[in-house]
Amino acid sequence: MYRFLQNGGRGIRLASCAAQTVQLEMRASLSLLLAFVMIWLGQGAAYAQTIPPAGAAQAKISGALQGELAAAAGPVDILVILQEQPDAAALAATATVESDASPEARRVAKLAQVYAGLTRTAQRSQAELRAWLDAQGIAYRPFYLVNMILVQGDPALAAALAARPDVARLAANPRVAMAQPPADPAPPLRPAGSDPAAPAVPYGLEYTQAPQVWAQGYRGQGIVVAGQDTGVQWDHPALRARYRGWQGGTVDHTYDWFNAWAAQGYFDVCYPADVPCDDYGHGTHTIGTMVGADASVIYGMAPDATWIACRNMRFGLGTLATYLACFEFFLAPYPQDGDPFSDGQPDLAPHIINNSWGCPPDEGCDTDSLRQAVETVRAAGQLVVASAGNYGPACSSVRDPIAIYDASFTVGAHAASGIVAGFSSVGPVTRDGSSRLKPDLAAPGVGILSTYVNSDTNTLSGTSMAAPHVAGAAALLWSAVPDLVGDPGLTEQVLIKSATPVYDSYCTGSAKPVSPNPVYGYGRLNVAAALELAQRPWRVAVEVSDLTGQSLVGATVVWQDGETGYRRDAVTPADGIVRFMPVFDGRYSLQVRAGTQEITVPRIDLVDGSQRGDARGTAFQVRYLAQPQNVPELPLRYFFPWLPVS
Repeated sequence: MYRFLQNGGRGIRLASCAAQTVQLEMRASLSLLLAFVMIWLGQGAAYAQTIPPAGAAQAKISGALQGELAAAAGPVDILVILQEQPDAAALAATATVESDASPEARRVAKLAQVYAGLTRTAQRSQAELRAWLDAQGIAYRPFYLVNMILVQGDPALAAALAARPDVARLAANPRVAMAQPPADPAPPLRPAGSDPAAPAVPYGLEYTQAPQVWAQGYRGQGIVVAGQDTGVQWDHPALRARYRGWQGGTVDHTYDWFNAWAAQGYFDVCYPADVPCDDYGHGTHTIGTMVGADASVIYGMAPDATWIACRNMRFGLGTLATYLACFEFFLAPYPQDGDPFSDGQPDLAPHIINNSWGCPPDEGCDTDSLRQAVETVRAAGQLVVASAGNYGPACSSVRDPIAIYDASFTVGAHAASGIVAGFSSVGPVTRDGSSRLKPDLAAPGVGILSTYVNSDTNTLSGTSMAAPHVAGAAALLWSAVPDLVGDPGLTEQVLIKSATPVYDSYCTGSAKPVSPNPVYGYGRLNVAAALELAQRPWRVAVEVSDLTGQSLVGATVVWQDGETGYRRDAVTPADGIVRFMPVFDGRYSLQVRAGTQEITVPRIDLVDGSQRGDARGTAFQVRYLAQPQNVPELPLRYFFPWLPVS
């Protein structure tokens, strides 16, 4: 068992698997002093390796960490990111299930495969570094979602770590405060539906048309949503019934709650650590907007979904390490005092993760690590929803991870009037040079009434309040359309293609209002329209053959949405036919490449009725057929009787 960081910055202590602790200050100081002297002399004997010139090692240490090391009187957090980082998408692609397996079974298989591959890589590649840390008596906390280790130390330790060939870089682990705008009064509650005796709903649920989805019988049942935030009051009267750990009389928090601050060893008012707690109220509020409900008010978009949670902020402060710890817990939940490498249960992973927080690079947050974490859980089939930030109305104020990433579904905030809030961050994203369109959507985020600590309610504003509306909407979709479960990309397409467009020219560089735009993204969330779109799926078959009609194996087929740019790539198998489903209404293009030749069909409109066509090049030919999935499937041969008999 690895030695684990304890007691934060008030003196490093060691916890072994026998739960023994010893003070390290004198021992660590002596070894680090020796290391510093050896480095100054250009020697490597103290670390059993050759240490390159100071400049080469220094280049691997982030500027933020260098600043902390120079200013600190004692040890500081050091995130040691290793060179070897596995490809989560490649791992997910190797998951095997029966051909008739359900989407949920496929999702769990991907999660298990990703978890096994990540932990295996981390254990192997970290072994030498862990042994070195153990020999030096240095406490540490390993991670696998990003292959890295958290230690505490001074400039000498940082230099020694940076000199190792298995270390890619060292990053800071700053404490970051949540940016929250002031509260606004909530509009009056209204009944959910025509029955005056029905439970009332806050305006955000009505605005997004959630009650219309409930009326069709879809309330999020069977879907697990998760929030990493300031914690949750689990026994709040409007939340307890939907908490996965609640068994209707007894409670077991083992795989449904994780306190990342306790795991880092800091003193905590949330005691004991294995019992859900919220010292700030923010997390209880966001969970309520996803699932909250009592006899008189439905606060949550998906009131029959189940929730779990992870506490990544302490008194409103989070760190990169606590954010990553929560993502690890959500990929494969494990007990509070368990080992994330061996005790994880990917079959208990949530479907959807809400993230109403940010980690500013200006304050030292390592953008690459957070991007990798988001891309990893997405590859495993989890939808990551993120608040856009509260730095508006300046252009390119969507500036912090994880809102800036393509793999995050980023949400801005609008008021009851439908007008975007002045505080809501605006795109495009320039932080990473991508000019990426963000936010993706806007949702209600001004004057949002939801659950709060002390079994109370509260009205809050912010993009933090908008994001859980979208997370809850996704839960409704996954409950209603199982084919979307575990497919974040298609789910996002449904949500943005069904959004109510809002035309705006702000931050576009043009005087002409357009949609999508950097203010509203693709528009305002409309979950009823999303459900309607998702319930009209198409299936598409593309057949590639040579000019004699023989199936062509290994051709690359790209099916791309002409409105959103979303693309799906596939390679033709033995029968030469690639199938895409589900596909949703819209304008698409088809591109096929084989050898040095390419055939493009620039526009295929899926609106009503089957669509078919063919194109011929000098070396091969393409035939395509699109059919609504609610009609009996007809083979390609029905439309193209000249196809060769297979």
